This record gives sequence, C-alpha cells and structure tokens, in this order.
Amino acid sequence: MTYVAPPCDRGVVATTEGRTGAAKGPLVLIGTVLGSSLAFIDGSAVNLTLPVIQRELGGDAASAQWIMNAYLLFLGALVLAGGAAADRYGRRSVFVVGVIIFSCASALCGLAPSLHLLIASRALQGVGAAMLVPASLAILGASFDKEGRAKAIGIWAGAGGLMSAIGPVLGGWLTDTVSWRAVFLINLPLAALAIGFILAGARESKAPQAGPIDWAGALSVTLGLAAITWSLTEAPARGFTAEPVIAGLLLGVGALAAFVVIERRAESPMVPLSLFSSATFAGANGLTFLLYAAFGGALFLLPFQLIDVHGYAAASAGAALLPLSIGLAVLSPLAGAMTARVGVRLMLTVGPLLAAGGFVLLAVRAGEASYWSGVFPGLTLLAVGMGVAVAPLTDAVLGAAPAAYEGAASGVNNATARIGGLAAVALAGFVLAMGAGDGAASGLAQGYEAAMKVAAMAAAAAGLIGAVTIRSTAAKSD
Repeated sequence: MTYVAPPCDRGVVATTEGRTGAAKGPLVLIGTVLGSSLAFIDGSAVNLTLPVIQRELGGDAASAQWIMNAYLLFLGALVLAGGAAADRYGRRSVFVVGVIIFSCASALCGLAPSLHLLIASRALQGVGAAMLVPASLAILGASFDKEGRAKAIGIWAGAGGLMSAIGPVLGGWLTDTVSWRAVFLINLPLAALAIGFILAGARESKAPQAGPIDWAGALSVTLGLAAITWSLTEAPARGFTAEPVIAGLLLGVGALAAFVVIERRAESPMVPLSLFSSATFAGANGLTFLLYAAFGGALFLLPFQLIDVHGYAAASAGAALLPLSIGLAVLSPLAGAMTARVGVRLMLTVGPLLAAGGFVLLAVRAGEASYWSGVFPGLTLLAVGMGVAVAPLTDAVLGAAPAAYEGAASGVNNATARIGGLAAVALAGFVLAMGAGDGAASGLAQGYEAAMKVAAMAAAAAGLIGAVTIRSTAAKSD
C-alpha cells in the first residue's frame, strides 16, 4: 500500500543494544534487507494488482479494500507485540517463524481460488509481517557495535530505497506478463534466502530485561481496529446509520478504551502512555497519522485511477510511481542533514505542506490521461514533501522520549503510520463505491479527485500540527 517506509524504522535499529565482534555481518545485512523488503515490496506491489484481481475473482469495493486491510490490520495491531516477542524469545527465532508464516500465507494467496481465501491469507501474511519486520530491524541493531551500526543502517536504508523503486514496477510487470498470483508467489524464494542468510550469519539475541508480552493489550487493540475498520468499510454500502455499522463502531471504540485501561495497568505495556505527556511526542504521532493516512489512501486509489479510468497497463501504472520512489530515496538522507541546520519544527511544517501541494496537483490534473501533465507533477511534489518530512519525524520522536523508552517510542510511531494507512484504505470505499455500476469510470474519477482534496487537507493539518507542537530541540530525559 505505501511506497515509503514508516518513520522510526531507523530508530528501532539504533535503540537496540549492539554486540561487539558480530560474525558474518554481510550475511546479517543481506538477510535483514530481504526480511524488511518482503513485507514492504508485498504491500506496494499488491496494490497494483487490485483492479485485476477484482476483475478476475469478482467482488465489490469492500473486497478490494479487505485485500489490503486484512494485511494492514494485523501488521499495524500486532507489530508492537511482535517486537516484544522478539526481545523476549529471541530475535532470530521470531524472525524465522515470522518469515515462515509470511511465506506460507503468500503461497495461499497465490493459489487462492476465491476472494474469501485470499483475504484470510492476507490476514495471515499480516501476522507473519508483524513478527518479521521488528525482528529483522532488531537483529540488525544487535549484530553490530556502535561504530559499525551507522554504516549498516546506511546500507540498509539505501537498499530499502532501491526496493521501494522496484516493488511497484515488479508488481505491475508480473501482473501483465505472468499473473497477479506471481506477485505473491515470488515471495517464496526471497523468504528462503532471508532465512538462510539469517541462520548462517546472525547469532541469537534477546533483550536483557524483557518483560512479559502484553497479550491483553494486543487482543484489545486488534479487536478495536478490526471492528472500526469493518464499520468504515461497510458504511458506503449500508450507510452510517445502519445498526451493524453503529454496533461495529461502538464495539471498536469500547475495545480501544479497554486497551487504554489495560496499558495503564500492564507490567510491560505495548504503549507506555506516559510518552504522550510530551506535546512533541503526541504531536509527532498526530502528524504521522494524518500524513500517512493521506499518503496511503491516495496511493491505494491511484492504481484504480490509472488502470480503470485512464486505461494504463499494470506495468505502466507501476512505472508511473518511479519518480515518487526515487525522490524519496534521494531526499530522505538529505533531509536528515538539513534538519541539523534548520531544526525539526520547520522540516515537519514545510514537508507536509509540500505534500499537500502534491495532492492538490493530483486533484487538479485528475482528468489528464497524459502521465507527464496529469500524474508526474503531483507525484514529484509529493515525493519532495514526504522526503522532507520522514527523516525529521524520527528525530522528533526519539528526541521527545526518555532514553529508557526510545525503543517503545519508535515502535509506537511506526505502528501509528501503519494504522493511519489502514484507516485511509477503509474510508476509500466511498470513492470505489462511486466507480460501481453505470458510468463507473466517470464516478471513480470524481471520487478520486475528491479524495485527493481530502488528502491535501489532511496533509496540511499535519503541517499545522508540526508548527504548533514540535519543539526544534526536544528535551532528553533519562
């Protein structure tokens, strides 16, 4: 779904206690890159297959949403528990189990004869990703000493940028030349390589003082997000006043309220609520939610606009996103250096506002079938805005958290980004519903234009939050 890694991935690596003399560092680096890329490429490539899957397996707009959201739901809800399990039971062990679950689920997705089995398999993929993603980052952090870690993070980030460019293009090409099923099945050899490299190069590591896993918190937040996501997905067809929709929303809100109570009492909470006493931390997460919701929702809808409205082939739609991927890969490191000069607040104000401008251009030029006049300008400005904002988000989050909670703060912000995308894709059903029935293409085009305007407003609101709440130099406490 997203073509930019969530913020604070680097923070997860940097806050993991390192070990000196790590053997076979190159193997560890290759294995962690492959592990992180499995989930990342899958999310971006699958998005391009949705219009084709919808035509082949049938289903309504809600079905297309659930293909994405079944995965995003379990990844976003369980990624913090997955990180805690890796710290407690062993990062290498949890990584291997996560990759096995992910690859088995990928095989089921590739062979699925129906939408129901595909959606269920996507949920299982999300469970696997929630284990392998935090474990792969923690393995990288634990396998290098302080001096070698900076270089390893740089290589890992560069490889991630390359993978972000490859994912959409590969997904579109496979869909056109082989089948949408190949987008899932290609995960199998990559998963085997990732496991092989990690088993050969990484030593088992655990957090020295890992507490019990907050299973009650994980269950309540998953139930809450699932109920709200279901209600938002069903609302376009049933209406917000339908009893099942209202019941789902009430159940979701109640489960999330229970989650807050559980976190206050838990011995080792998934989310230490004391972090939100910092205005900068709370503001950074609010900014993250809005910006990644705008980004995720827009890029969920863009393939439908390109393929169903303007007649692009899936490969062409994937290639159309290259400027976004390349721009992010180039600008994110530069933004980190610029932040040291001008401060976090300015970067987190200007970046979202530039992204808002990109969404406006996509809305204004929505009727243009030509790539260079209709899509390229908006995506380029969006890439600049996201590139300016992502790296400083990590600085803001880690700068606002006490040293003892930096790892938890990174995980919370990472999960917030994923949940923002989850909510946006759930709401995108209102746009897809406009593309059903007679006049489908024109209805979808109108809905896409409206969605880009909403995304622009969300990104602009994120910039306002950055200006008001972010401190340029966050106080660091022990």
